[in-house]
Amino acid sequence: MKNLANFFFEVGMLKRTPRTGFQFLGSGAESVAEHSFRTAIIGYALARLDGEANVGRVLELCLFHDVPEARTGDLNYVNKKYVKVDEEKAVADLAASLPFGEEYRGALAEFAAGQSREALLAHDADQIEMILALKEYKDLGNRYADEWYPFSLRRLKTEAARELAETIWTTDSTLWWFDGDPEWWVAGRPDKQKE
Repeated sequence: MKNLANFFFEVGMLKRTPRTGFQFLGSGAESVAEHSFRTAIIGYALARLDGEANVGRVLELCLFHDVPEARTGDLNYVNKKYVKVDEEKAVADLAASLPFGEEYRGALAEFAAGQSREALLAHDADQIEMILALKEYKDLGNRYADEWYPFSLRRLKTEAARELAETIWTTDSTLWWFDGDPEWWVAGRPDKQKE
């Protein structure tokens, strides 16, 4: 139980581990935990749309894909030009302490290999999460988001993900909550509408 408690504290570090690529975008901030949560939701949706993939496995890959960053930090594309991280050692060290260590190690190996249907969908979920963030910053006026989008789009492997990305890019990120009923936004309560 002590090892599990330590694992949960380690995963909690992801709430305080920033995704470092946003410093190059010039706006935005997100923790690795925030990214991983939305990636898992996206992975679930992509797996359900796929119809053949093991939904639970896609979720597992999405949830675990960035756990090593609690030990290594998040390296953006510029960092990766110059810094070599021993992610395998980070994975092996954590796996050695977990009662499900081999499953954890296997999930990370599957994600890294990117060969299984589930790994392809998890990778696409990872990129779709970035595309959502880019669109949110674009809608707030960041002109660099348009320059980053094509690179994320090119990383997508499945047709469903490409279609979803194009839909995201043409959808206003701020209108999901607005139902088009202006009276509600004036009166604020259903019982006060059209009085």
